[in-house]
Amino acid sequence: MAVEDDIQLECDGHVARVWLNRPWKRNSVNLAILNRLDEIITEVDNDPELRVLVLRGREGTFCSGFDLDELQSDYVGSTTGWSVAVDSARICDNLYQMKTPTVAVLEGYTTAGGFELMISCDFAIASDDALIGDFHIRRALFGGAGPIYRVPRMIGLRKTKELMLAGKLLTGLEAADWNLINASAPQDELDQVVEDFIANLTDKSPFQMQVTKMTIDQSLDASVQSMMVMERLAVGVTLQSEDAREGVAAFLEKRDPKWTGR
Repeated sequence: MAVEDDIQLECDGHVARVWLNRPWKRNSVNLAILNRLDEIITEVDNDPELRVLVLRGREGTFCSGFDLDELQSDYVGSTTGWSVAVDSARICDNLYQMKTPTVAVLEGYTTAGGFELMISCDFAIASDDALIGDFHIRRALFGGAGPIYRVPRMIGLRKTKELMLAGKLLTGLEAADWNLINASAPQDELDQVVEDFIANLTDKSPFQMQVTKMTIDQSLDASVQSMMVMERLAVGVTLQSEDAREGVAAFLEKRDPKWTGR
């Protein structure tokens, strides 16, 4: 099966929907799929019509991680394991640094590499009964695509240790309570919750989305003084944009704005 069948891109208006499509393998990924995802990241970020990327798995499972059959046959016990770790981390970081906001939709299993994909997205929404966890430690493996850096910043140090050292699986409800995801919903309401969430992103200025997302992401490691400078620079850049001019004009004229993304 071609990699284009294993990971599919569908564009609908302002929304890019990326589907992992290996349900017989719980939508596990391999390097070919991750490389195609990396290409999609560039395609979406370079398309001015696309304002949100939604990452999801077919047939009720998000992603169970890297394909262990391929990991065992091609990488375990070989120095090639280092290269796949570097490539996987680079691609997850590219996902995290997208200009376009990203939403992971979680059903079934979100574990190991799937967990790393999820935490690389800006937002995550799960079904109440989804199962979410790092899971690497259960196989004496180590996740090298962001969990050590990103998860403590989401849920704190103690909860991160509980999640990762115990190989804990959280339901969607629990993950929302831990602040690991944005929200959970009953399975029969999930699609509508996702669409409502997306609608609150696609109606905003694409330019200002990029500026605000970048500034928030940079704030994690910056000093207070550095962030104050960055905020002032962001204000200056924003006030020069066509979207800011349009946003103010639309408010004064009592009409909906028409964004250009510039």
